Amino acid sequence: MNVSRTRLVLLLGLAGALLLVAVIVSPMLLMSLPSFISDGRTSIDCTDDAQVEEVSDTATSDIPDDYLKLYKEYGKKIGVQWNILAAVGKRETDHGRSTLPGVRSGTNSAGAAGPMQFLISTWGGKARVPVETPFTGYASDGDGDGIGDVYNPADAILGAARMLKRNGAPENVRQALFVYNRAWWYVDQVEEIARKYAKSGDVKVPPQAEEECDEPLIEAAPTTVVAKILAYALAQRGKPYLWGGTGPDAFDCSGVIYAAYRSAGLQIPRTTFGQWPFGVRVLEGQEQPGDLVFFNAGPGTSANNPGHVGLVVSKGKMLEARCTLCGPIKVTSYSARGNRIGFTRPLQNPAVLDQLQKLQNPAL
Repeated sequence: MNVSRTRLVLLLGLAGALLLVAVIVSPMLLMSLPSFISDGRTSIDCTDDAQVEEVSDTATSDIPDDYLKLYKEYGKKIGVQWNILAAVGKRETDHGRSTLPGVRSGTNSAGAAGPMQFLISTWGGKARVPVETPFTGYASDGDGDGIGDVYNPADAILGAARMLKRNGAPENVRQALFVYNRAWWYVDQVEEIARKYAKSGDVKVPPQAEEECDEPLIEAAPTTVVAKILAYALAQRGKPYLWGGTGPDAFDCSGVIYAAYRSAGLQIPRTTFGQWPFGVRVLEGQEQPGDLVFFNAGPGTSANNPGHVGLVVSKGKMLEARCTLCGPIKVTSYSARGNRIGFTRPLQNPAVLDQLQKLQNPAL
């Protein structure tokens, strides 16, 4: 008994010593764990704008195949969550299956029409609008016939995606939905449907909202001048949009770019209309940080007179101040954005080259 008791004491003592060592050493071990040991977080695809969500069984059984295809296609193309787009279609007209007035012809008592229930005034003033019309509202040509037909599912779903995108989606889905139909109970209902349509049961936000995707943009700048431009521009993230704004508290799309270049000692035109012809044109695929990307967006604009501009910060990403209801200044994707008309490089303008030379050689 005495021998056994002695062995037991020794064993307990040894176990306690080992436990003490583990407690002391464990913090160092945790700090030095090799990178291939996962902490349980899933890696993020930072190039995926709409966080493509898998379709749930509920969505498959409830959404007609042609509608589901359109929701997914235009959700990805425009950069909004397809399940939010589908939930709007469900809430408005049961994916076009409703027999109420205004779904297939005419309007309802509120003046709304089509499977996504656009107000005719919001659509473009009439139910069928030629897409080359200078101002078409949200009238869109999803089927390629040159007409934005509010009763055509392809046209209507594309228009709805554009409207949601313009008003804050995919980052601020609730705001975008509230603009679509100004009632918070409506927003709650659409989000509930959207969660049921997603296999994960969630409404995901884009990767730009994740810290893992906030890459070292400034360090990757091709020159010190571009690094200065990016540093200023990125520091404005979170500030509000203000038409005509050039800072320091708020900016419009061209204003934040104008201020960013000025912070590096360079003078470029103030407005989008002036910035478009100023820079040297750059072929798509050859753009780099510091370049500008332009869009045919807004009243009175065209392919030769763009109304919106963003600052390229990395391949596929831009910093933009978009609109009053679109949320704060932020980094978004230009890859999936419609109406993109081209890129320019202000740093190659002769006047800017002269400014750069004087900055490098003040005696000149």
